[in-house]
Amino acid sequence: MLKDRLYYRDSYCKAFTSTVVVAAEDHAGNPFVILENTAFYPTGGGQPNDIGTLNGIAVIDVQEVDGEIRHLLAEKIVVSTTVEGVIDWSRRFDHMQQHAGQHILSASFVELFGFNTVNFHLGQDTVSIDVDVDYLSPSQLADAEKLANSVILENRPIETKWVHEAELDQYALRKKLAVTDEIRLVIIPDFDDNGCGGTHPHSTGQVRAIKILFVEKEKKKMRIHFVCGERVLHQLHTTNSIVSKASKLLSIPSDGVVQSIEKLLGSTHTLEKTVTDMNEKLLNFEAQHLLELHGNTRITATFSNRPVYDLQKLAKLLTAENDSIIILFVNDNVDKLQFVAACGTDVTVSMKSITSTILPVINGKGGGSDTFAQGGGEKTLSSKALLLKMTALLDS
Repeated sequence: MLKDRLYYRDSYCKAFTSTVVVAAEDHAGNPFVILENTAFYPTGGGQPNDIGTLNGIAVIDVQEVDGEIRHLLAEKIVVSTTVEGVIDWSRRFDHMQQHAGQHILSASFVELFGFNTVNFHLGQDTVSIDVDVDYLSPSQLADAEKLANSVILENRPIETKWVHEAELDQYALRKKLAVTDEIRLVIIPDFDDNGCGGTHPHSTGQVRAIKILFVEKEKKKMRIHFVCGERVLHQLHTTNSIVSKASKLLSIPSDGVVQSIEKLLGSTHTLEKTVTDMNEKLLNFEAQHLLELHGNTRITATFSNRPVYDLQKLAKLLTAENDSIIILFVNDNVDKLQFVAACGTDVTVSMKSITSTILPVINGKGGGSDTFAQGGGEKTLSSKALLLKMTALLDS
């Protein structure tokens, strides 16, 4: 029976002794064992599996398959072996804190606003719940977090009970149950009754704290990302370290970091606009220089390490000057060759035809229209040789 499993008998069980009753391999050839009983929690109900060791051999995953718990191992163990199991306690207790914290936060949203949790995910760094509402205000988030932390501070007991379906009407369940056999309830008296198969601490105080990090829209629901217990301290340490480094870089007190960053962003935006305007002017000067150098019928040129969007812009500036002009550019850009082929609207030669012929030469990719095409590929020849091939296509 489920309730006889060691992790349900005692979620604080860190080590145990058992016997291997099945030793086999999964479809991928990974060895696994099934034990007479186990304290290893398998992935399920939004909570990740435990890890640890059996006789010193790493347990890398724990899965429930057809009602049996498979312990995936780094090495094989044979049938009938007596094993000493050791749970990775820091991981287990972290999951207990996060899962209990999720119950408390979900119940807080129901208690205050009647908003139900419809999904739960316990990740490696954060936890998330999907709340069945399309908007949450900052004040609602703050109020739910405050209530959740007050319940934690009160150090209420967290009880578990195995009940029959006929007994459910005695409990104010937060959500409808998906099971009818071996029903396990996790109860925080006078606050939350909920069906759950996860592991939890004995009291709310052991959750320590809950902190909501951010909220995002997920379809028609609101996804709330948060942390509990030791993860709150980790988040605080990380955030404090980032703010401290920013404070030193900006040479200002920590409480002035946001204002200084906003000022820097404003200055950066102004500088970016100035650079864009200057680049536009330089491209116009370059276009005029090319017209003076090559005339206004055909302009061919090679470049080195130029941004391809500069050459695209340059070609468009030149074709805007004359409806009969043809532009062929090749750019030698570190580890690849790039090209741009453009022409005015009066030119009868299609730039796409040039592209389709040139791309196989450089094992490249590209495309475009009859008046503007571009591409890039391997440096199978020099930029000058590629330009000569493109020019030859015009003259053929």
